[in-house]
Amino acid sequence: MAVSIFTRPPFRRFIGIVSNVTTLFLGTSQHSNIKSQAYTTNVSEINNILRSEKTKPSKKLSKAMTAYLQRIKEHDEFMKKEITEYQIGKRHLANMMGEDPEFFTQEDINSAIEYLFPSGLHDPKARPMMRHPNEIFPNKKAAEFDETGRPYHSMFYTYKPNYYQILYHITETIQSLNSIEDSLIRQGTLPVDKIDLISSAWLKKMDMEKLISETLSDMDYNYLITSLDRLSNHPLSKRAQDFIMKYRKSLISHTDIVIPPLEYDSTGRPYITVKNCMRKSSRGEVTLWGNGSGKMIINGQDITYFKEMHYREQVSTIS
Repeated sequence: MAVSIFTRPPFRRFIGIVSNVTTLFLGTSQHSNIKSQAYTTNVSEINNILRSEKTKPSKKLSKAMTAYLQRIKEHDEFMKKEITEYQIGKRHLANMMGEDPEFFTQEDINSAIEYLFPSGLHDPKARPMMRHPNEIFPNKKAAEFDETGRPYHSMFYTYKPNYYQILYHITETIQSLNSIEDSLIRQGTLPVDKIDLISSAWLKKMDMEKLISETLSDMDYNYLITSLDRLSNHPLSKRAQDFIMKYRKSLISHTDIVIPPLEYDSTGRPYITVKNCMRKSSRGEVTLWGNGSGKMIINGQDITYFKEMHYREQVSTIS
């Protein structure tokens, strides 16, 4: 009985089937009951394989990823338009001020806006301004899931994963510090390694939202600050200084300000006089009396010395 088999050089293996028994023959000798056939693949089979690889369906995106990509595309187009308008306005502003647009900095823009659009509004946020769109419009939050819709963050179910991740880290850090504190107490050591927060303050709600890229309610923000206060008041809070300072803002140092010493009049009443107080082109001298009545005397007159209402408000706010 003859059968068709495959042969592969340089070694040819022959298989013979005799009486339902499979026999393996090694070597190159030919047998009368065995028919050899070369192991080959023709061109048409190769083309079919290549076509099948090309026609494989691409990975289908989830609805969440599709919607996210659409929002990102719209946001990128919007930002591109705003940046173009900003650059055009910047060049016009530089030409109006007689400056080179290529070297017109943000400080130059602020000075030009203040010069061209003078405003008596007390709050700086209410005054005209021109800033880069990246500073005005918030950044879009990155996708929190992959192409199939699987979330990246382990706390995706909380709707505010970054916020709750901070709270979880605070709790975990406090527990870790408590364990260290207990260990030191058992060794007879009183642990005192508290962080110094005098020259810094907690981030405001708006800054905190920008940092974590999530919207916070007043209750969420207050609870977060309360939790951070609890951590910072721990006797070993300095060991978590890097984590705590991420949510605090350094205050301006006032070491350069020289406060004159108190003086006393003939009746022993304290007062302090600050000379050469500058306000634009004006110069003044201010005297603060202790145990006073709360009245303000400006060149022999009361607050009505200032005719403009916003000037009165500024003086009242300072006092």
